[in-house]
Amino acid sequence: MPSTSLRDISYDPDSRTLDVTFISSGRRYRYFAVEPEEYEALKRVYSKGSWFNRHIKPTHDFELLLHESGKRLA
Repeated sequence: MPSTSLRDISYDPDSRTLDVTFISSGRRYRYFAVEPEEYEALKRVYSKGSWFNRHIKPTHDFELLLHESGKRLA
């Protein structure tokens, strides 16, 4: 099921980083120290935005990669 809050997610298992683009703002963030099991769970759940807000957002450091204007920050 497509998410209504997450436009795009990608995961790098080597660096354990999760990149997420939000539909509402267009901003892209990188979350650090995300376990492969967390990424797999995120892909499987019905409500990706809710799961992300409960399990990833409050527990992982992050940085802004892309502003809604399209300007790359990192």
